[in-house]
Amino acid sequence: MTKSGRLKEMRKAFTQRDVQASALLHSPDHIAQAAQEQHGGASDQYIGNIVYGGLDGILTTFAVVSGVAGARLGSSIVLILGMANLLADGFSMAIGAYLSSKSEKEYYQREWQREAWEVEHFPEGERAELYEVYRSHTYSEDDARRLVDIQARDPQRWINAMMINELNMLKDERKPLYSAMATLMSFILAGFMPLIVYVLGLFYPISSTESFTVSVILSALTIFGLGVAKVPVTKLNPLRSGLEMLLVGGLAASVAYVVGALLRSVVG
Repeated sequence: MTKSGRLKEMRKAFTQRDVQASALLHSPDHIAQAAQEQHGGASDQYIGNIVYGGLDGILTTFAVVSGVAGARLGSSIVLILGMANLLADGFSMAIGAYLSSKSEKEYYQREWQREAWEVEHFPEGERAELYEVYRSHTYSEDDARRLVDIQARDPQRWINAMMINELNMLKDERKPLYSAMATLMSFILAGFMPLIVYVLGLFYPISSTESFTVSVILSALTIFGLGVAKVPVTKLNPLRSGLEMLLVGGLAASVAYVVGALLRSVVG
């Protein structure tokens, strides 16, 4: 069993309060086997980008659809504004995700290099810092000294300990380009759902009322699906997670629709 598989089973055992299953997963054989396997799949690392990008895509695009529908400007305007928003915001989100991830990795690397330099040139000062960190975590004086001695035996381990315990920084294994791609793809795929019926309207006669109704249904299903997609990470109830996401999305769409209707009454 891989590390990720064992972790899923441990979460399942905890949710069900299954003591026997949890005890089996904590046996030395299971732990040793999982330690030798690769950890997790690539998709696990980018679930946040996928959910965040998809949610932003569906909400912003449907907000445009709702606002234009509220103003009763016509299906062609919905399609033009919706597609423009979908592509412009999608690439903007992707670039933002790339730059954010890249900046965080660069910041982590700079701090890691600083800690490495300090460990090399001021080892006693770094030992004292790490000791105080362990003491602040309620370790006894003797235990804190022993932990420092253990970490200081290996410079790489020592630096990592300083990064985690002193700076509260964990290394992000995600690649900035992959984060950007995951965000862009989920944004476009989810954001296109409210526009599908308007694209079909270019080839088949569909009334504005019918188009908006179908768009609402497709958007609701997509938002609900994004809420359910979080479950593998959050471990919440799928129905509850989907409904919570649907409530937030429905509120945003309602605001856009009301604003469009008000502007129509003002502008005429």
